Amino acid sequence: MRKILALVALLLAAMPLNAQRRDSVYTSSEQFKVTKLIAPVTLMGVGAVCSFTPAIHNGMDMGVREWALANNGGVSFRPNPQCPETWFQYAPAAAYGIAAACGAGKHSFFEQFVVGITAYGLMFAATQGIKFAANTQRPNDSSRSFPSGHTATAFMGAELVRLEYGIWWGLAAYSVAGATAFLRVWNNWHWTSDVIAGAGIGILSANASYWLLPLERKLFRMDSKLAGATHYQWQALPYAASTPVGASYGLTLAVQW
Repeated sequence: MRKILALVALLLAAMPLNAQRRDSVYTSSEQFKVTKLIAPVTLMGVGAVCSFTPAIHNGMDMGVREWALANNGGVSFRPNPQCPETWFQYAPAAAYGIAAACGAGKHSFFEQFVVGITAYGLMFAATQGIKFAANTQRPNDSSRSFPSGHTATAFMGAELVRLEYGIWWGLAAYSVAGATAFLRVWNNWHWTSDVIAGAGIGILSANASYWLLPLERKLFRMDSKLAGATHYQWQALPYAASTPVGASYGLTLAVQW
C-alpha cells in the first residue's frame, strides 16, 4: 500500500499544475450571444401574452388570484411596507454589492459598481416605461400593474450574482428572487403575468449591463482586474514517507510568478 501511495505521489509531483488563467471566465459574461436572450425574452413574451390576451388573463391570472385569496386569509392587499418582498427584492443586489466590496468576484469593485448601476438603470427605465405605457389594473384595483418592478429588481440582482459568482451562489440568489415574485402575487399586488414579465426584464437588464462593460471600461478608463493580475504557475508536490511511528503524508505547494 505504501509503495502504491509513493508511486502516486511521484507521478503527481512530476506533473506541474498550471493555475487557470482568468481570460475565459473573465470575458464570458461580457460576450453577447443570441442564446442568452432566449430565457429573458421568452419570459417577457409569455408575460405580455398572458397579460394582454383576455382569455388567458381571465383564466390564468384570475385563477391564481382566487387561489391566493382563498389561502391568504382573504386579504385584498397588504400595504407595501408590511410586505416582506418589499425588502426581499433588494437582497440579491445587496449581496452582489457586499461581495464586491470585499474584493470577491471576477471583476474589480469599481467594475461591479458600474455594472450594478447600469443594470438598475436599464431595469428601472424598462419597468417604469412599460408601466406608464400599459397602465394595467392591479388585482387590488390600483394602477400600473404590468410588469412587476419588485420582481424585476430581485431577478436583476440574482442574475448579477450568477454571472459574477457562479451557479451555486446564483441559485441562492434566485431562491430569494422567486420568493419575491411569489409574494407579490400572494399579497395581491400583482398578477402572475406581471411577475413573469418582470423576471425576464430583470435577467435581461443584468446581462445587458455586462455586455456594456467593455464600452464603459473604455469610457471611464478603467483597468480590468485581469490586466492587473499576475500570471503565475503553481505546482503541488504530495509526498508519502514511512517513519518509526507510522506513515507520514503531506503536500508541498510551490508558487512561481
